[in-house]
Amino acid sequence: MNKASCRILFVVLLVAASVSWCLGQESNSDAKGKSATRTITGCLTQGGNANEFVLTGTDGSTWEVKSDSVSLADHVNHEVKATGVVKHNKMHNMKEDTKDAVHDTGINNNNNEHGHMQITNISMVSDSCK
Repeated sequence: MNKASCRILFVVLLVAASVSWCLGQESNSDAKGKSATRTITGCLTQGGNANEFVLTGTDGSTWEVKSDSVSLADHVNHEVKATGVVKHNKMHNMKEDTKDAVHDTGINNNNNEHGHMQITNISMVSDSCK
């Protein structure tokens, strides 16, 4: 078995173990302390329509964001600090853990996160994106 096959087998086993572990969890956070609520600082831009927005975190992560409680349109093209609830938190955390494991094996150089959030609070950091 060559090195690449061993890595792929390792990742598959890790994903299977993660799924089993994740399905057995009942709390709203995982063993690494990842909560359903996150705070992301980054640039808010308009999405595909008037109710869709994209928050690009300073860490390179991207989040499709919506809100029923705050006006995101007021902060388009601003650097913001946004707090919200990650949609499908358990599955999202499992995806993050799997991406971390794959990244650690050297298979994937891009480990930026992508997710969906319902924003509950937003504040402007700067009136323009960096």
